[in-house]
Amino acid sequence: MPFGVYVHVPFCRVRCGYCDFNTYTASELRGVRRDDYAGHALREIAFADQVLERSGVPRRPVSTVFFGGGTPTMLPASDLAMILRAIDDTWGILPGAEVTTEANPDSVDAESIATLQRAGFTRMSYGMQSAVPHVLATLDRTHDPERVPVVVDLAKQQGLDVSLDLIYSTPGESLDDWRTSLDAAIACAPDHVSAYSLIVEDGTAMGRAVSRGELPAPDDDLAADMYELADQVLRDAGYDWYEVSNWSRGPGHASRHNLSYWKGHDWWGIGPGAHSAVAGTRWWNVKHPAAYANKVLQDVSPAAGRERLDDETRYVERVLLAARVRGELRIDELRQEARGRVAGLIARGLVDGRAALGGTLELTLPGRLLADAVVRDLLD
Repeated sequence: MPFGVYVHVPFCRVRCGYCDFNTYTASELRGVRRDDYAGHALREIAFADQVLERSGVPRRPVSTVFFGGGTPTMLPASDLAMILRAIDDTWGILPGAEVTTEANPDSVDAESIATLQRAGFTRMSYGMQSAVPHVLATLDRTHDPERVPVVVDLAKQQGLDVSLDLIYSTPGESLDDWRTSLDAAIACAPDHVSAYSLIVEDGTAMGRAVSRGELPAPDDDLAADMYELADQVLRDAGYDWYEVSNWSRGPGHASRHNLSYWKGHDWWGIGPGAHSAVAGTRWWNVKHPAAYANKVLQDVSPAAGRERLDDETRYVERVLLAARVRGELRIDELRQEARGRVAGLIARGLVDGRAALGGTLELTLPGRLLADAVVRDLLD
């Protein structure tokens, strides 16, 4: 089974009002310095290698690496390069491996991107979110929309693949606003586009604003219209969907690292709050960077909890994740009662009949809008 590495860099310049990820601004770090992060990550990499060796899991070179966050490029590019070099020195990185970092448009420049390319990074994933100033303001995003095409071009000049992340259904965002963002993204000619419907999470600043009536709650019908518009505009521009929220210029530009999650491959997550899954065991690290540092500096596991996946959980997660990926879930993988429901899903227009004749469960456009309902139907 392929083996990937995820590196969670939990630092951000500001906390966006909608975000409930494990991220920290400078004032929230309390007892740890951002400058020390790379050294702590290197200690966990060494610890991970010892654990894998003792476990008897066969040693495998790394096929994908993904630096996420937070904003990984809040760290100097040299620190990211140091961590990547340690991964290569420890396990080896396969030739042609995909190595991605997330970045904000205002957190990189020509020099840092060139440093990343020389270090072995192959892909930049930029948090564009929107091209409309009032939408970015509602999301508490601080970058200038005009910066996006600049950093896309800088990455292309270094021969890197480029992905743009978009968010739709922001409170106050119209369908015309969303079209403006889609058109702006396409004008940058990225290799890959992700489009995620905003979820207002409890406990976030946006969640509190919505509950107080200061912002309108996202409208489900408008969100569905926005998804359909995204699929149409991206398809017309030459992008194919390969996962419910992801489109690429052909399969060669799909995110191989994210596909590894949806396909149930093994990965080790480095960093505060990072999740891992290896050989049927899943675990997650302590969240705060100070608690994480304290663990790794003592050469003890930074894990906060773990679970062993039983056969039932594996099956449920396989259906849940693989159904979202185009061409990934074969009908003969389903249990007999679930296979008997496929015809009904075809009749309701949620599953593609031609693909089903070929043995694959593939969601139609209405099926993608109701992907959770399709999965529930298959699992009930």
